[in-house]
Amino acid sequence: MAVEPHKHCPICGTPIPLNELVCSPDCQKVWNQRLNQQKKSRYMLTGVIILFLAIWAVMTFMK
Repeated sequence: MAVEPHKHCPICGTPIPLNELVCSPDCQKVWNQRLNQQKKSRYMLTGVIILFLAIWAVMTFMK
């Protein structure tokens, strides 16, 4: 009683073939939304860090 090699959809947990990313177009839509949100979060974090470093540099060198 062997189980075929498979993985699970990261959105809903349904078993899918190894070469698939998600199980359905609905899950693909959710996956894409999550990726876009992650990109936005990374850009915002990078912006905040750059802003902090710029303020720190100005405060340090303006003494």
